[in-house]
Amino acid sequence: MGARTKARKRAVDILFESEQRGIDPLTLLRERIEKPQTEAAVPQYSADLVEGVTAERERIDELLETYSHGWTLERMPAVDRALLRVGAWEILFNDEVPDAVAIDEAVDLAADLSTDDSPSFVNGLLGRIVEVKPTLLA
Repeated sequence: MGARTKARKRAVDILFESEQRGIDPLTLLRERIEKPQTEAAVPQYSADLVEGVTAERERIDELLETYSHGWTLERMPAVDRALLRVGAWEILFNDEVPDAVAIDEAVDLAADLSTDDSPSFVNGLLGRIVEVKPTLLA
């Protein structure tokens, strides 16, 4: 597993845990940086992802709700929400990551972390966001 893939997984873990515990993701991120629960430090890219998703969460969630035909955010598995938020942030706000890479990484993590149906759902929803991206950023 590559360094960025590990960083994405760590960001998803932090976003998921913060939602489950009902605490601010940035507070949890600071806790993980200051008092690591594992030997591995939080990668900088994980911090960038958590900070970026948190800053743009309202916009990201609005887009996910709009383009996830028939699925509200609350109805989605919590892991899928975290994966979709990370993938959408990379697609919309990180020009260093090609859109196809952001989608592939999110789909791969969905296959490892979520339900059997999640990879195709994540792929379809993030693919739709890529399709409408030019109008979103215009």
